[in-house]
Amino acid sequence: MKFGKTIKLFLMDGDPNGRMSCELSNWSGKAYKIPRIKIKDSYDRKELETTGVYLLFGKDENENEQVYIGEAESILKRLNQHLTQKEFWNEAIIFFSKDENLNKAHIKYLENKLHELAVKANRYIVENSLVPTQSSISESEKAEMEEFIENIKLLVNTLGHKVFDPKREVQFLPRQEVFSIKAKRGSDAIGGPTSEGFVVYKGSKASATTVPSLSPSFATLRNELISKGILTLVDDTYEFTEDYLFSSPSTAAVMIMGRNANGPLEWKLPNGKNLREFETT
Repeated sequence: MKFGKTIKLFLMDGDPNGRMSCELSNWSGKAYKIPRIKIKDSYDRKELETTGVYLLFGKDENENEQVYIGEAESILKRLNQHLTQKEFWNEAIIFFSKDENLNKAHIKYLENKLHELAVKANRYIVENSLVPTQSSISESEKAEMEEFIENIKLLVNTLGHKVFDPKREVQFLPRQEVFSIKAKRGSDAIGGPTSEGFVVYKGSKASATTVPSLSPSFATLRNELISKGILTLVDDTYEFTEDYLFSSPSTAAVMIMGRNANGPLEWKLPNGKNLREFETT
């Protein structure tokens, strides 16, 4: 019988906005979540002088999520260096071994794989200027590190960051449960609901024009998608260059149709049933 993993959270300062430790049952690893302003208070944690990997989280001037992934033989020393070298981050999530059995080759392997996963998920802007070098380790060590990575992914998600989660959660839905919009001015898009909003799939087509009555906030968002290259003009329509997660089906519909729209009514299955009907029947 396969049992789930038990996650143990502990407020290190008795403050939900302060430092936090996070562990899993039957795992030698451990995570600390430390706000930037609390790094200076962490010299009491000798385990932070050991080898490990870390993620720095923050946002850019446009409120886009950012992450930097690194490794260090003395985590606390490296984090203190980042206080002066990197301005964007406001919290760090650190992983180390309670048994101190992570060596330099292990953490280089972890750093490389975590970087690869974050880039592939494409949710956060990855701040690493170079791709971390992958170290050479034995097959048994790889198996151990792959398990370590799975636990890192679980705990990072638990601590509030979906940096490793693929955006297209509906990719395994049967084809008859993929929604579409086909409308005037070239709109021809497919997508589906997720636990976080609504994903429009790569290759979907959006109207090249918008109506004058389009809400200013929606017009601004559409212009941002164009400036970032997420919407690219192809012939006489805009095309999505990647899967894109919107906060709601209505926002997704507006971006595609170029006018204000009620997403639950606009998104339809091949059988004609709209999203609202799908969710309530």
